[in-house]
Amino acid sequence: MVKKATKKKVMKKRVVKKAQAKPAASVGKIAEPVVDSAREIWLAGLGAFSFAQNESGKIIEQGNKLFEKLVSEGVKLEKKTRNVAESAVDDIKDGVESKVGAVRKQAVDNWDKLENIFEDRVARVLGQLGVPTAEDVNKLSERVQTLSNKVTAMTKPKATTKKRTTKKAAAKKAAAK
Repeated sequence: MVKKATKKKVMKKRVVKKAQAKPAASVGKIAEPVVDSAREIWLAGLGAFSFAQNESGKIIEQGNKLFEKLVSEGVKLEKKTRNVAESAVDDIKDGVESKVGAVRKQAVDNWDKLENIFEDRVARVLGQLGVPTAEDVNKLSERVQTLSNKVTAMTKPKATTKKRTTKKAAAKKAAAK
């Protein structure tokens, strides 16, 4: 059995050698265009690979430039958008503030009206009860002050007259002695 396996190996080697030798010998003129064509295809593939490498470098470089340009445009657009947004917010804020101011003014006016109505009603009730108003008290106070001034003015000349008469009487007594 060992001899059969060895014999098969030897036979196989011979067939392979003959097969390799025959195509090389017969390749000659018939297969030469096929071999040349295959070689050209191979070379075209190598050329395409080399071209692709060179172009990919350029494409990557162009891609980087394009990316940088896109970033720059994005920054510009962001600034424009931010300015527009801020302007819109400012406009809205101004509108809201003016409306708030108008509402505040209206609220103050309404509060003042309510306060006046309340004061009028309270004054009317106090008047019905006979309670004097602040204006009545002020008038009365002014009148009392006027009367007080008149009383003071009336009492001062009498004191001066008494002192003069007292001095004259003292002078007469002294002269009489």
